[in-house]
Amino acid sequence: MGKIAFLFPGQGSQTVGMGKSLAEMDETVKSIFDKADERLKYPLSALIFEGPQEELTLTTNAQPALLTTSIAILEFFKQSGIQPDYAAGHSLGEYTALVAAGAFSFEDGVYAVRKRGEFMEEAVPNGEGSMAAVLGLDRDKLADVTSEITNEGHPVQLANLNCPGQIVISGSKKGVELASVRAKEAGAKRVMPLVVSGPFHSELMKPAAEKFKGILNEISVNDANIPVIANVSATEMSSSAEIKSRLIEQLYSPVLWEDSIQKMISLGVDTFIEIGPGKVLSGLVKKIDKTVRIFAVSDKETCFEVIESLKEENQ
Repeated sequence: MGKIAFLFPGQGSQTVGMGKSLAEMDETVKSIFDKADERLKYPLSALIFEGPQEELTLTTNAQPALLTTSIAILEFFKQSGIQPDYAAGHSLGEYTALVAAGAFSFEDGVYAVRKRGEFMEEAVPNGEGSMAAVLGLDRDKLADVTSEITNEGHPVQLANLNCPGQIVISGSKKGVELASVRAKEAGAKRVMPLVVSGPFHSELMKPAAEKFKGILNEISVNDANIPVIANVSATEMSSSAEIKSRLIEQLYSPVLWEDSIQKMISLGVDTFIEIGPGKVLSGLVKKIDKTVRIFAVSDKETCFEVIESLKEENQ
């Protein structure tokens, strides 16, 4: 039996009603949503369960909403007794992974990502930054394109290295526009602008990183119980000091998702369980390595299905 990794989704996976059926049937799950409302001093759970979607999608709401829902689903899944050897999360999901690994309490985690969302929104005035997904171009060629344009005075950089042939770029509006054109000239199959409120994981997020340092000093950050694979380095982190510095860096550095999955595979992981709304990460893992087992747990049904599958395989 190989090792197991839990994966937690990032922004973009939020949907109205996520986690609602679990909260209605399980007190432990409901208590997670209640704790979020209490810590943030506003009814986040009502927004998650009832919407509207536009409001839920705002960065300041989407981040705590996703962390809350993913941890609530994890609480339900914990009853299966299945334990991970590693954890990782995509961008915002890294915070969920750290809560799951005991690096900080759920309440501190939900507060931290709410603040992170606020600072990210404030860092660049609306409309001045953007992001785009580039399909079918390798990272070295795309990195050449982005550094060329940055040197011309329009900052743009690689932001999410998701899987082979899928890389997100981020930067100033002009920088992303120019890079999109040049990426196609360099051989990219498609370039799709993303509907986001800012240039996340780019140097333009450095003002947010500066402010966020204060929040990480305000909450208790502990050593993690299991290694969490860091977005910025694709290596294991477990000491509280490293966790803090990696989270600051993460705001303006690329998310090395493909490298993180490859790292866990090299460490002996052959089973990935995505815990939280949607199946975005499961799709990416399939594109990175078709030989590993991938499960997605997002509600009661999928939870029981995954538990059954894993039990059968262990018999």
